[in-house]
Amino acid sequence: MASKAMFQSALSGQEFPTEAKVSCNSIRFPILKLIKEAHPDFDGKGNIANSELNIYREKYIANFLQSEVGELNAIHKNVLQSITDEKSFVSKVEDEVDNRTIGQTIADKVAAFGGSWTFIISFFIFILIWIASNVYLLLNKGFDPYPFILLNLILSCLAALQAPVIMMSQNRQEEKDRERAKKDYMINLKSELEIRMLDEKLDHLIMHQQQELIEIQKVQIEMMNDILERVKK
Repeated sequence: MASKAMFQSALSGQEFPTEAKVSCNSIRFPILKLIKEAHPDFDGKGNIANSELNIYREKYIANFLQSEVGELNAIHKNVLQSITDEKSFVSKVEDEVDNRTIGQTIADKVAAFGGSWTFIISFFIFILIWIASNVYLLLNKGFDPYPFILLNLILSCLAALQAPVIMMSQNRQEEKDRERAKKDYMINLKSELEIRMLDEKLDHLIMHQQQELIEIQKVQIEMMNDILERVKK
């Protein structure tokens, strides 16, 4: 069985798999500056491992966040971790599991049914049947004659029980809204940081290409000078 291709990191001197290799020429200047500050002997040439680069990516973004918002909290640390691990917050939001308790599930279902036209129409029909059966069928001598004291008691008990259950569901919805707003903030923050890093990378690539073009032009000028000298001779 063929051995796995390895390369030696110019930063630490350790060996890593070839698929983890990152050219130092493609590293953004601010991150490369952090690496050189931490390793003065590093000349900024050769290749390093992706895991080594992620350490300084996280330091660079942490420094940027600290300069913008001050002390980092748990949300910012999660964003940093997602950038270095290249994970998506969107997939996390979409793949969330339902971790509601039995009481929360019942409260949500009661609130959903209590706020629907099905409940209003069915309860209105129930009241009509109750009144009609006592007034017309039982000639107001039935189990709940006018003024329907038992019906009023049932309505009062229903309102007393339904109100806190609906409030439980609303409190849970507020918690969900806060979590959703927090995740939206993390997604927006990560997008801003990724765009900033991409912009710096493009600037670095443009500068690197310009330097290469200048070097090529220098070589071409030298070749033309050589040709002119030969022609003169």
